[in-house]
Amino acid sequence: MQIHVVQQGQTLFGIAQAYGTTVEDIVASNALPNPNNLVVGQALVIPIVGRFYFVQPGDNLFSIGRRFGISATRLAEINQLDTNQPLRVGLRLYIPPQPKVEAEFNAYIEPRGNAVSDQLLQSARNTAPLLTYLAPFSFEILRDGSLKEPPLNGIPEIAEQNNVTLMMVLTNLEDGQFSDELGRVILNDMTVQNNLLNNIVITARKYNFRDIHLDLEYLRPEDREAYNTFLRKARDRFRQEGWLISTALAPKTRADQPGRWYEAHDYKAHGEIVDFVVIMTYEWGYSGGPPMAVSPIGPVREVLEYAITELPSEKIMMGQNLYGYDWTLPFEPGGEYARALSPQAAIKLASDNNVPIQYDEEAQAPFFNYVDNEGAEHEVWFEDARSIQAKFDLVKELNLRGISYWKLGLYFPQNWLLIYDNFEVRKLPTTN
Repeated sequence: MQIHVVQQGQTLFGIAQAYGTTVEDIVASNALPNPNNLVVGQALVIPIVGRFYFVQPGDNLFSIGRRFGISATRLAEINQLDTNQPLRVGLRLYIPPQPKVEAEFNAYIEPRGNAVSDQLLQSARNTAPLLTYLAPFSFEILRDGSLKEPPLNGIPEIAEQNNVTLMMVLTNLEDGQFSDELGRVILNDMTVQNNLLNNIVITARKYNFRDIHLDLEYLRPEDREAYNTFLRKARDRFRQEGWLISTALAPKTRADQPGRWYEAHDYKAHGEIVDFVVIMTYEWGYSGGPPMAVSPIGPVREVLEYAITELPSEKIMMGQNLYGYDWTLPFEPGGEYARALSPQAAIKLASDNNVPIQYDEEAQAPFFNYVDNEGAEHEVWFEDARSIQAKFDLVKELNLRGISYWKLGLYFPQNWLLIYDNFEVRKLPTTN
């Protein structure tokens, strides 16, 4: 695949000609919300095998080959060039596709109300071929150790049809908030704990969950060791069933990081106990905070580089958002919350308001500003092919297990195209 950023005056016809493809293929691949009104700065995925590179000042065959992992001799051979002749600036070179890396992919899916909507089910169907795990969010743990189930209609069947491992997500949510008091009960009351483990086993057998995923957040700092002990107990119980166990971890950069979201999450212990972890590397830019990238590459890298000092890289799944936010300015703490929106909706919003999309090279994230019909100024940060490719490159660089997405239902076709281009999706062996 090729990522192309739209420049002033460019049309789909001209872009298609430059890359030897068709307008129809570009529109279909990107599910373009604005095919007749491209936005300057909009990133497009061009559906070609391999990619093209246009020679820049100072380039030579050696430097270009090193950039793309191909020898200068091979690059010259493919493009029928004389290795002794300098390259002309603007010359189009063909770069063949590189070997894919094997990785795992998870996606949380959050049903609302009493049933899974048709839209969510269709999103699961569309993405399941590129998923290792599918994670309905969530089974809420009650104070007696019983479980409040989310609606699951259609989800187990989609997982089975696509050889996707169902992930059973368990949370200490009460009234929509993570509860430290509920966490205290779960981790310290052995009667509740034993009842909980029994109920997990009964429910997981019923729906064929094969990974049990603990997402216990906002725990008391003094429950850190109790959580580790519970995980060992749960792991031993679930291994009798042949199941995996995984956990969700807050994004830390040091072991003693202060704060209620961090202190009870022991990276080193989780790395020793569970099969893998999902590190929630997103929400730097969040609905109640000031405008900024949701998952800026610098802070994400910092968290993951710390994580691989505490647990094996092959046990780490990087968390990734499938959404952005639209903030109304000026931002005021405690004021109006930002509105979540999909990458496709963000592009259409920029198109409708005739404003260019900018790209923050430091954060590796796109953004734009616009003024609404009432005269209020807005700032929008979202994800595009460039920001996702930057994360994929980081996963490969750090040799991580894969990526976990929060959450399905927000349309972002470029992400799934780029998974196909970069990775071989690992599917787990089925069990009888």
